Amino acid sequence: MFTGIVEELGTVAAREDLGDAARLHITGVLVASDAADGDSIAVNGVCLTVVATDAAGFSADVMRETLDRSALQALAPGDPVNLERSVTAHTRLGGHLVQGHVDGTGTVLERRSSEHWDVVRVDLPADLARYVVPKGSITVDGVSLTVSAIGPDWFEVSLIPTTLARTTLGTRQPGAAVNLEVDVIAKYVEKLMAARS
Repeated sequence: MFTGIVEELGTVAAREDLGDAARLHITGVLVASDAADGDSIAVNGVCLTVVATDAAGFSADVMRETLDRSALQALAPGDPVNLERSVTAHTRLGGHLVQGHVDGTGTVLERRSSEHWDVVRVDLPADLARYVVPKGSITVDGVSLTVSAIGPDWFEVSLIPTTLARTTLGTRQPGAAVNLEVDVIAKYVEKLMAARS
């Protein structure tokens, strides 16, 4: 479980293609500082299991299904990535409940800059639209955000200077693919209501 509050902007140091999987080597000194084999670290919002660590970062295996369902498929050496360690009993829940289980991908449609923030519009896959509401929570590339506007096939988020400076969302341009995770509570409510019908 995660909060969607990115701890560190890391970098893909290397990628090994393994046929039906890939091994990512990620530079991230902070998140690797207390990581051990088997720990969970979210990489652009995707929960990955640490398989090796060193002083500079960690390695994780990514199976084909995860590559096919997320924007991790396109990662290459040198790419920046958002990193967050899993929560502990002593962690503040500063964002919202994030599982690290990507529901789909979206594409950045446009970004509008103002003096102190950017508004980013992302296309919204039809199968996820029912879970996204104005002022609700959504995770974009692992970042917990509040939906500031919504249309029939898109949503917008407003990014403060801290988010722009400390996450990949500061540089994502139109055409970039991003990982999306909708609020898990909405999915549970839907299932419970369907069972009552």
